Amino acid sequence: HLMESGGGLVQAGGSLRLSCAASDFVFDYNAIAWFRQAPGKEREGVSCINRSDGSTYYTDSVKGRFTISRVNAKNTVYLQMTDLKPEDTAVYYCAADPDLYCESHLDSGDFTSWGQGTQVTVSS
Repeated sequence: HLMESGGGLVQAGGSLRLSCAASDFVFDYNAIAWFRQAPGKEREGVSCINRSDGSTYYTDSVKGRFTISRVNAKNTVYLQMTDLKPEDTAVYYCAADPDLYCESHLDSGDFTSWGQGTQVTVSS
């Protein structure tokens, strides 16, 4: 129901755009988010967008660098990542939930649908 793409290897300071393509059913879910998980670390909520009002949430470490957006005609949510840092290296996952309204700390347990992930590696 969710499929990520766009990951890769980039130098520090570079940019990547991740895509999360959703089925019609899942794209109607209210909250669609991006999480990431680095080796040996817990999964971390990065950003989220609400279908109901278009509002967005970002974790502090990516504010000003990452932008989440959704294009309804393509059933796709994007994560534009700029000024990438080595600490952004992780597997990035797309997640969705029909009822959640995301406005603060993202808990992976609140999301019911998940993609398989895409690797982002930032070299120093």
